Amino acid sequence: MTSPPSHRFHLVRSPFSVDFVPGATFPDDDEWIALVRVPEGLTVIREAPPFGDGTRWAGLLADRSHTPDATAALAALAGVLAAADLPVFAVTTHHGDLVLVPDRRVTEAAAALKEAGHEVVEPPA
Repeated sequence: MTSPPSHRFHLVRSPFSVDFVPGATFPDDDEWIALVRVPEGLTVIREAPPFGDGTRWAGLLADRSHTPDATAALAALAGVLAAADLPVFAVTTHHGDLVLVPDRRVTEAAAALKEAGHEVVEPPA
């Protein structure tokens, strides 16, 4: 059995918020980054405001070095973070995977990914 390929993840400088709006079909504003609609309502991912006390999420953007139909890329990442007892919120697009981890634990997430053989690239200052 061969080892899974390593991946490159870019830390996203801006923190994110993840909100659920029961019964909504579309947000009231256009500040969203990603939307997921289910029968119960709408999950909205936005850049977190600099104020407020809600949960803030840090983003890890996976390089899309694989095609959209490739398997195991997101599973490899989620498995590493789950083994480190880190919650994740993932959004997969045609161009890449955005994985959010609690902002206060981003250093721990980056260390777990590096230990598993992945590369984590810090944003420029």
